[in-house]
Amino acid sequence: MDFEPVKFLIVDDDEVSIMKIKRAIKKANLGNPVFVAMDGIEALEMLRGDAGQERITQPYIVTLDINMPRMDGHEFLKEIREDPNLHNVVVFVLTTSNSEADIQAAYEKNVAGYILKENSEYSLIEKINMLERFSNLVVLPK
Repeated sequence: MDFEPVKFLIVDDDEVSIMKIKRAIKKANLGNPVFVAMDGIEALEMLRGDAGQERITQPYIVTLDINMPRMDGHEFLKEIREDPNLHNVVVFVLTTSNSEADIQAAYEKNVAGYILKENSEYSLIEKINMLERFSNLVVLPK
């Protein structure tokens, strides 16, 4: 079986959060490629190779914020679950929203996990390490 490193697609509109996630990936010594989309529309363009974006090839894991402009996390999840080419994308919600409605709606769209962002950099590094271990333990679609 050919091994290709899992790519991480961060979908988040908050530049500080993106910087923290990238820093946590670096501190966790992960060599995985990292891509960033500022909202659901840009993420879809990257996953589909639309609007001049280079298509991100599988395997990949998406970390998804819920509250974003243009297309929020729930709208993004609805769109990919209805797309026959993207319906099996592995998505972990990584957000500050601890709303029970957001959590329930995300799991109804088959997310792999719902992770709350915290201010602690150590906590974020632990969560990124968990995602990396997940990507090494499971076989992801290509």
